[in-house]
Amino acid sequence: MRLLKTSEIQSTFRAKARVPKYILAMLAATVLVSCSGPAAPVAGHPQTRAVAASASEIAIDGSPRRLRLVTAEQLHNTLSYIFGPNISPPVAFAPVTRTDGLLSVGSSFAGVTASQLEIYQKTASTAAIEIVNERNRNFLVPCAPKADDAADDACASTFLASVGRLVYRRPLAQERLEEFVTAAGDAANRLRSFYDGLGIALEGMLLSPRVMMVSEKAEPDPNHPGRERLDAYSLASRLSFFLWNAAPDDLLLKAAASGELHTPKGLARTVDRMLASDRLQDGMRAFFDDMLQLDDFKNLAKDAQIYPQFTGLAVVDAREQTLRMVVDQLVVKDKDYRDIFTTRETFLSPSLAAIYRLPTTPGWVPYEFPADSPREGLLTQIAFLASHAHPGRSSPTLRGKALREILLCQIVPRPPANVDFSALENPDPNVKTQRDRVAVHLKNPVCAGCHKVMDPAGLALENFDGAGQYRVVEKGAPIDASGSIDGKNFADIHGLAQVLHDHPAAPQCLARRVFAYGTGSPASTMPQAELAALYKRFEAGGYRLRPLLRNIVLSDDFSSVHEDVPPTKTAAASVQ
Repeated sequence: MRLLKTSEIQSTFRAKARVPKYILAMLAATVLVSCSGPAAPVAGHPQTRAVAASASEIAIDGSPRRLRLVTAEQLHNTLSYIFGPNISPPVAFAPVTRTDGLLSVGSSFAGVTASQLEIYQKTASTAAIEIVNERNRNFLVPCAPKADDAADDACASTFLASVGRLVYRRPLAQERLEEFVTAAGDAANRLRSFYDGLGIALEGMLLSPRVMMVSEKAEPDPNHPGRERLDAYSLASRLSFFLWNAAPDDLLLKAAASGELHTPKGLARTVDRMLASDRLQDGMRAFFDDMLQLDDFKNLAKDAQIYPQFTGLAVVDAREQTLRMVVDQLVVKDKDYRDIFTTRETFLSPSLAAIYRLPTTPGWVPYEFPADSPREGLLTQIAFLASHAHPGRSSPTLRGKALREILLCQIVPRPPANVDFSALENPDPNVKTQRDRVAVHLKNPVCAGCHKVMDPAGLALENFDGAGQYRVVEKGAPIDASGSIDGKNFADIHGLAQVLHDHPAAPQCLARRVFAYGTGSPASTMPQAELAALYKRFEAGGYRLRPLLRNIVLSDDFSSVHEDVPPTKTAAASVQ
């Protein structure tokens, strides 16, 4: 990914002729420096191995201070919360590399390309135009100008200071506010429209690296001499992007300004308010979408001749079904996390009903599979079954690998470069079932080690084809859905669901992923003793999500930070 030179950034936006040149120069210089280095190690990167090694040998306080790009959904949520749900310009940012199982960690190592900056500019421009247009200005702009066709610095300052505090996630510096007010006034006089001028200044504000990047600022920790902690506004942002998937609201920023976030009682009071808010559902949807790797659905396709019911709408709805079920079980109903593997409660849409072979009902409706149904828990939902399969057939190996890596946090090595796949890619037509077909893995000593870990679990899902439809035979031969995981044998999918429910690695994996997601850093940066203590508290809390979240954000490790690598210090300092 090629980062932009200052001249290139200026040229990109000068063609738009909206944002004043001196704001562009400020933006360009900041973007150029702020993308100069990572804020967290990346899998496979030389720094990662060094950091992981040091983390296992030396107790490190807290997590690395990070610099990362906001996601499209976070920007969308933030604009909706500040300006209302009608202000929701389409946002589609470039993908980032998944690190330690999460995109949120990978976003800490991302630069800005010309095309990505262009997307940011279009988003900022669209939002600014909507905010100041005649339909919205009367209730979104808290003051009226002296004249609609000229500058009004007092009104512009009132609006931009209020908005700037929310989108910058901390009070706007007076010098910066004056720059935006001047930009608004110059544009208003040139265009003979106060609101057009205000829109241009607002566009420049929304395009700032302080908006499109999360840059964490540290300060000495008075309670732990020699250590550092996030400053109050950085802590507010870390809390809000973690729990709500959006920038902090007014009350959270007030808690930061008053110093409340740096007191145990004040932090606990704020966290309890956030955990009780309906916005927690948005935050946890984003987390589980990331953890379960449902973003892969964007590229999911099936052979239409083999699976005609698996339409484009079914792809969208399958992802939504899983998110609805998980949030309903863990946030709305406050159930044991492990129950998502055995619950029969879910939600159905017309497109999914066709795949499940159930009567169609308009819209989304709650549904509970009967006790004699083969559908039980997350593993039997279309999202898991279809995404971990081939376009025209199922895959015990892909499903077993996903179960291990996504749900148990167990890394399965990639196949060696010299593996011969011909026996699988051109299988013997006399071989009827996938169980017989993948048995070739176990005959090859190069493959057997890994496939003994993956295939026995994946074969328990063979009653479901590549689109997730239930079947009892394959090519006329009955399907054997028995298998085993880590010495636990089972006869069918129900046995697999219960084994996964009872597997100690499943809740440990969730706790590990939640910590990494909340801090934006691989869990390997956290001392193993602290992780073990977190697991124990999770178990003591009945494996419920809210207590887990609360324990994480109230811990010293959530607010304590340390420097990671030298470029981070330069990068983070550049956007303060």
